[in-house]
Amino acid sequence: MPFASEQMQSVASQQLSKSDTIKLRNKHIGQACQLFYRSDPLKIVRGQGQYMFDEEGTRYLDCINNVAHVGHCHPEVVRAGALQMATISTNNRFLHDELVQCAKTLTSKMPSPLSVCFFVNSGSEANDLALRLARNYTKRQDVITLDHAYHGHLQSVMEISPYKFNQPGGEKKPDYVHVAPCPDIYGGQYTDKEFPNADLGLLYAQPIADICERQMAKGEGVAAFIAESLQSCGGQILPPAGYFQRVYDAVHQAGGVCIADEVQVGFGRVGSHYWAFETQNVVPDIVCVAKPMGNGHPVGAVVTTPEIAQAFHATGVAYFNTYGGNPVSCAIANAVMRIIDEEGLQQNAHQLGDYLLRECSQLKQEFDCVGDVRGLGLFVGIELVTDRDARIPDTKGAHWVVNRMKQLHKVLVSSDGPNDNVIKLKPPMCFNLENADEFLLAFRECLTTLTQEQLQQARVADAAATAALTTNGVIATAADTLANKTKMFERQDRLIKSV
Repeated sequence: MPFASEQMQSVASQQLSKSDTIKLRNKHIGQACQLFYRSDPLKIVRGQGQYMFDEEGTRYLDCINNVAHVGHCHPEVVRAGALQMATISTNNRFLHDELVQCAKTLTSKMPSPLSVCFFVNSGSEANDLALRLARNYTKRQDVITLDHAYHGHLQSVMEISPYKFNQPGGEKKPDYVHVAPCPDIYGGQYTDKEFPNADLGLLYAQPIADICERQMAKGEGVAAFIAESLQSCGGQILPPAGYFQRVYDAVHQAGGVCIADEVQVGFGRVGSHYWAFETQNVVPDIVCVAKPMGNGHPVGAVVTTPEIAQAFHATGVAYFNTYGGNPVSCAIANAVMRIIDEEGLQQNAHQLGDYLLRECSQLKQEFDCVGDVRGLGLFVGIELVTDRDARIPDTKGAHWVVNRMKQLHKVLVSSDGPNDNVIKLKPPMCFNLENADEFLLAFRECLTTLTQEQLQQARVADAAATAALTTNGVIATAADTLANKTKMFERQDRLIKSV
């Protein structure tokens, strides 16, 4: 690979101890910038493919990183960026082939009429620009977003991110932002358990139709509806069939445009399609892309229709972004899209995703603490619960699993969702069958140990309850309770011994 010797020399030249790095970070980096594994953070000094390495050379399997889309330090991406950086890096007010080739390739993967690009540096910038385009085109202000959504860290997109503004200390939601329920059929407002025969896509779309009707009745309409095609921070949420079709219809009737935030899930991650919005058979008016587009390099884009782009141009205010669309960023993005195609990474996501979902669903049959398994391609969520029937989230258990996976198995996963109880998998797209089996074996061990600890805690609690009942003279009832619990323990023990 390019620069292999230089890379190793760079790692070897790390002079600071981990403790010194932590001290300097605490002193000079804002405390709002949080670390993974805060009680025992990782010092990562090198990456390759689907692996990351700490300062001691310990290798970790990366199941978190949807940014390093084609693999950490992919040699072709490194080569493309280094070559272009050594040649010229300037702004997009000069003609350059990498820029127009990037736009051509990106739009070739979009459905018609999405054919015009604006290049930016991040998902936050992309979503911010998408709102500007929508408000300019519609001449309206109001935006509909989904509960638990996250669209970036700029002020404009923090306003439409309940994942952030609903936190303690979050800023108040503006009146022109309207929040509709997250279409979570497992733990949301309308679930497949409570409404087993209902059209859940229709139920979840109705609140958005209601918002549009109220806005129309006031003579205001809406500027835009924005949604992650698959919600990530919200807990790996897959909307029910027909949901986005109904929502898009309602928004368009209210004079608004529809924005698909593909920052987390685009570029083939869902396996069956290149873009996640395609799984719902819709065509957005504006699409925002970033994270995986640069494989770790800051690059993003907004893709829209000629009509919306022309309305933006007609304002007479030029759009200029110093680094957006620079030749280095575009060369890297071109390399990423080329690698996805040449290495069959979308097909890999499809096949491997099916395998992971099938095997994780088997774990659900074996362990009562697994409430739900859902996902598409290499975008998988495993929801942990303390009570499967009541679907009570197990936040503590999820945190325990995340830490044990890292400390014992050297496998990096994360948890998220409104209750932080969903184990998330969104690894680099070069993830392979051996990696999947390594994750599954480690995860099974964690579930086994978690179940054993919970059973032990239940035995202790039952013993205490029996003692209290005996003191009160209710021995027979206590004996029945203990007998029922014992049967449950024996069933769980049999499952554990089968591991």
